Amino acid sequence: MRSVKAALIWAALAAALGVPIAAAAASPFLEWRDPVYTVAGFAGIIALGLVLVQPLLIAGYLPGLSAYRGRRAHYWIGGTLVAAVLVHVGGLWITSPPDMIDALLLTSPTPFSPFGVIAMWAIFAVALLAALRRRLGLRPQTWRLTHMSLAVVIVVGSVVHGMLIEGTMETISKVALCALVLIATIQVMADLRVWRRRSTSR
Repeated sequence: MRSVKAALIWAALAAALGVPIAAAAASPFLEWRDPVYTVAGFAGIIALGLVLVQPLLIAGYLPGLSAYRGRRAHYWIGGTLVAAVLVHVGGLWITSPPDMIDALLLTSPTPFSPFGVIAMWAIFAVALLAALRRRLGLRPQTWRLTHMSLAVVIVVGSVVHGMLIEGTMETISKVALCALVLIATIQVMADLRVWRRRSTSR
């Protein structure tokens, strides 16, 4: 029964990540997009999917991964998330520098831009703090609260950013993925009790 349950969990995660990508690949909007813009768009979809995977890893929800392997995977997928965001932003910059300048300066008329930019800077901040954690001498509780506070910004910003964009992502699969990101984050925060001063680590 455990093996069946594990297989179902991994299959559900694969579907949650794969279906939105497959649906976007079938979008008629791609016919009018150049290759760089298309790659940038799919990098954004992948980044949103990775935001779902991260809390599942750190909470130990994915079967077959030990606590150590879960933490290491969380670390490396965090790096992959940064790379996906860089490809997403870099591709959009190549296709339309003026629009990206407006977005980065938070002056873009499009309502989804500020949320994406805020989430992007929060992702970069977490990555930087993770890389410099030992040098900065951050205590576990300080790191935990800082990390989770930024994670909330990342999740909310990414979900709102994705929901407001009307593009290649198919609506139902997009809503489902965004809902799963929110549910997973809330559940992990509740299970790990990240806001309690004396919370115990994994």
